[in-house]
Amino acid sequence: MRALLDTNIIIHREADVAVNEAIGTLFKWLDKAGYEKCIHPITVEELQKLRSDKKRDTLNIKLQSYNVLKTVAPLADAVQAVSSEIDIDENDNNDTLLLNEVSNGRVDILISEDKKIHTKATLLNIQDRVFTIDGFLEKVVSESPQLVDYSVLSVTKKYFGDINLQDSFFDTFRDDYKGFDQWFNRKADEVAYITYKSDRILSFLYMKVEDETENYSDITPTFTPKRRLKIGTFKVCSNGVRLAERFLKIIFDNALQNKVDEIYLTIFNNSLSKDLLIKLLQDWGFTEFGVKNTMSGEELVYVRNFTPCFDPQTPQKTFPYISINKNIYLCPIYPKYHTELFPDSILKTESEIDFIENKPHRNALSKVYISRSINRNLVSGDIIVFYRTRSKGTSGYHTSVVTTIGVVERIIDEIPTGEEFIRKCRKRSVFTDEELNKYWNFKPNNRPFIVNFLYVYSFPKRPNLERLIELSVITDIDSAPRGFEPISKEQFRTIIKESQSNEGIIVD
Repeated sequence: MRALLDTNIIIHREADVAVNEAIGTLFKWLDKAGYEKCIHPITVEELQKLRSDKKRDTLNIKLQSYNVLKTVAPLADAVQAVSSEIDIDENDNNDTLLLNEVSNGRVDILISEDKKIHTKATLLNIQDRVFTIDGFLEKVVSESPQLVDYSVLSVTKKYFGDINLQDSFFDTFRDDYKGFDQWFNRKADEVAYITYKSDRILSFLYMKVEDETENYSDITPTFTPKRRLKIGTFKVCSNGVRLAERFLKIIFDNALQNKVDEIYLTIFNNSLSKDLLIKLLQDWGFTEFGVKNTMSGEELVYVRNFTPCFDPQTPQKTFPYISINKNIYLCPIYPKYHTELFPDSILKTESEIDFIENKPHRNALSKVYISRSINRNLVSGDIIVFYRTRSKGTSGYHTSVVTTIGVVERIIDEIPTGEEFIRKCRKRSVFTDEELNKYWNFKPNNRPFIVNFLYVYSFPKRPNLERLIELSVITDIDSAPRGFEPISKEQFRTIIKESQSNEGIIVD
């Protein structure tokens, strides 16, 4: 397998000062998974333009550890068409040359953090071969679980005072914020969310609720009075298990519970890892608001409106809200896959120790469901209520329960090959590649389709089949869902009330 690396990946990897902590993890996994690290001749040319002679000479020596492509592919017509539409300068044209190697199949994948590269990859329909650093880490962890040499523990709450402030995880905070240690120690009795890897901190999240009287005089433009959730400290090291999405779920859950109107955070403008964090935030509906001036310098302010609203075309940006003016479906899921896909929906009869969060699909908010249902007419914004089927050897009345709400992002129905089916499923599905291959080939005349959906909400109380029949949500035991079965708004509201759910997630 050949991995083509974008120019900025090389510069960051070989820099004298660590620019992006994820780079080291990326190169470790490239080696572990047996990828040949390739660079394009245009990258070599770009590096010769560096102003510093010393830096240029140092990089030229280090380039010997990479495989420079000996030939380049002729520019494909489709690639040329996208380039003509989007590219505006030399840098854009150079990026297109990298994508052309992927499009022509001369390299297997391209790794880049450049947003425009990923936009062009989508237009060329090669987005499943063009990865961000985090995306590549997800891929190799899901494809090669045997290479993972550690377990990521579940997210836990800890008092600041019980956390090792000297862990190297906090070094970047010290570099960015003057007086960070003093601030941290003053929070000794407050709570943070945290995970560890081999006794070293892997992720950290601190939040606090602010009311309408909070002073925002240091933010320009000034905030209007609102109840807000402030993300005080948020950092997740890249590792391939989508912990960032897991922490976003915690943030949104806290915002919902505390009935805030807005969520915000500030990002130090010179922070070396800010680009990755900003991209994540923008994907989930945060927008740049203004700046905050502090003793440490200028910070960017990012805000997420959290008043109830719903965008059926991009439900990710209004997560976790849903609209019942969309179609609503009851959908079965087998017990062996249920808690793998929905860790927050674990039943009381299941052991939490069996569901340590060390797999990408468990932590992801964007997930995949595979189906052969006759009903394939789902569209973005539709609601799915997941129904955990009965446990083996038990009565269906008592162990068949509704547990979870999802909202559809998109349907992928026209899938030409089994290889593409596997590629589109593997990162966010509970199935192994072998299982996906068997599922694809099980009924050649009725190929499966893919539902990309958001994992929105776990019911506090789970009505079982017996109760669902009493409530007229399901007619009888023989009418339990076998595919995507439509239910009415009234039936859905009945489930919401019976499950003692937070009705605030419904916008209408």
